[in-house]
Amino acid sequence: MAVSGADAGAGRPGAVLLDKDGTIVEDVPYNVDPERMRLAPGAGSALRRLGALGVPLVVVSNQPGVALGRFAPQALVGVRERLTAMFAEHGARLSGFFYCPHHPDGLVQRFARTCLCRKPMPGLLRNAAALLQFDLRRSWMVGDILNDVEAGNRAGCRTILVDCGNETEWAKGPMRTPDHVVRDLDEAARIVEAEMGGAPHDLRRVEAS
Repeated sequence: MAVSGADAGAGRPGAVLLDKDGTIVEDVPYNVDPERMRLAPGAGSALRRLGALGVPLVVVSNQPGVALGRFAPQALVGVRERLTAMFAEHGARLSGFFYCPHHPDGLVQRFARTCLCRKPMPGLLRNAAALLQFDLRRSWMVGDILNDVEAGNRAGCRTILVDCGNETEWAKGPMRTPDHVVRDLDEAARIVEAEMGGAPHDLRRVEAS
């Protein structure tokens, strides 16, 4: 279901949308082995902060390995279960795991296409808002590359870039400027905590340059 960013969940509480690889967990390309999943720097304390807010915490992730024939969609069940456990270990609840299995150059025919759910398009975020009933305009999108930022901006969210070295192209555009740039997920969580939970903070807003 695709709904407009202006209408998705209007009047409802906000949520925190999080990229997976490189943001919550260490970026291991095409990994679907739960045993190899490790939290990224700052992610444990970030989950404790975000979990205390009582808002939906949602993972939105491109998983082109499905289209490229690296793994079957069923392999992501174990990934979701491991994410759920990792969140719970730090006092947080994973409200949803939304992924895009497509890639325009895919080898698996039914997933080889251009779509509206592959970030930087906002489809995953809009679907999450429609299904979980939250307001995108009151929500935050946090990711480690500018495609995450663009997806969040297109959906109407406020956006945070975790500048941990994973963004290497820095392709600019009107939708690719984040509201904040931070060093790790815990710093991002402090900003969200201050805005959604009323906690004081002295973090300076930094625009991407």
